[in-house]
Amino acid sequence: MRQAARRLKPVRRGVRGVTALGLCAAAGGSAVLAATPALASGPASPRNLPAALSSGAGVRLISIPGSPAIAVPNGARPAAETLAQVKPLGRLQEADVLVVAPTTLNPAVRAAIARLPGVAAAEPLDAATIKVNGRFIQMLGVHPSSFRAFAAGPTARSTALWRNVASGRIALSYTMGKLDKLALNGSVTVAGRQTEKLTVGAFGTVGIAGADAVVSDSVARSLGVPAGNAIVVSAPDTSLAQLVTRVKDLLPHGAGVAQLVAQTAPGVTGSAALAGAGAAGATSVTAADGSMTTTQVQAFLSAALSRVGLPYVWGGSGPSVFDCSGLVQWSMRQAGVVMPRVAADQARTGPLISLSDLRPGDLLFYHTDATAPTYISHVAIYLGNGLMEQAPEPGENVEVVHADFGSGFAGAIQISPAVAAGVAGNPAG
Repeated sequence: MRQAARRLKPVRRGVRGVTALGLCAAAGGSAVLAATPALASGPASPRNLPAALSSGAGVRLISIPGSPAIAVPNGARPAAETLAQVKPLGRLQEADVLVVAPTTLNPAVRAAIARLPGVAAAEPLDAATIKVNGRFIQMLGVHPSSFRAFAAGPTARSTALWRNVASGRIALSYTMGKLDKLALNGSVTVAGRQTEKLTVGAFGTVGIAGADAVVSDSVARSLGVPAGNAIVVSAPDTSLAQLVTRVKDLLPHGAGVAQLVAQTAPGVTGSAALAGAGAAGATSVTAADGSMTTTQVQAFLSAALSRVGLPYVWGGSGPSVFDCSGLVQWSMRQAGVVMPRVAADQARTGPLISLSDLRPGDLLFYHTDATAPTYISHVAIYLGNGLMEQAPEPGENVEVVHADFGSGFAGAIQISPAVAAGVAGNPAG
């Protein structure tokens, strides 16, 4: 199992001395499943609620001794032999592009997408914003045997996880399970168009930004999720930017499409080449996309530093409780910059930069999820002078620590407000 970055000792001196004065401008990116159909009633739109897009919730940069990569029940309740069967895993399919519509997509749309040049596979699924234990999260309804190939490697290979899903249980992300302290074989209350109690069958992250829960397509139907309103596309050997443009031309009004992975040009080496291995960084960002002004950077850092000492709460997006991506989103909002909610999407809000080019206000990203080693699941704010600010984990507070560039580091980006707004506003992410 890939080790997460080491736990860093908080800096107690010098916090007051970190200011936002005289800072250089920065640049930045986007958010998946942001506008899936909302099935649960609530006082406000799910897109504006704290837990609507919380799979990027921050976790302490530390390995968890003894934690299995994939957590599944140990053959009881129900007994292993009563679980539904699933087909063996074939070749893994890279999940490159996601299409989401508010209602069922015509099967002809998927067929047309599957015929596009470079498309290796196109898998239909269901997607919706739904309440789990009172929090809005993003849920996928899938056919376990065929969808598993599109999941992150460790999760895809767990036959036990997919048998649990096929048996009517719910699989929750590793982050949600850990940070919400949920128990395997326990139950969660899922409120769609009707409310059901579902047994937690497994913890494992699928690797699609924003998706914290997976159920079978039959369970999704019983909850009222639109059938086949989404498509995940694998196209590892073609230009994803061009593919996204072609897919848009095939979609009905109200549907959106998002690129799920960064992609570098052939022959790119060095730090930029990390993008193909789960690194941060948007592609095709140009000077015309613009960068944050000095005033915006100052406002962003001043807002972030004003939150030091406030408690971490998974799904918290301010003003008094935060998770890691919620801290970034809230602080950016104070500077007038619209950011997506999930860390994995925030990582696409600007170009990947080298450590030698780091400036205060840039964002640092980390891999901390054992079930999806290349999934970006933590974000911190670079303050300058080797320091960063983060919302770490439950029981801890927003803190300033020494910046970590160890084994879990996924890269740094500068923020482009135009790119960030585009990602945050995309119906598919």
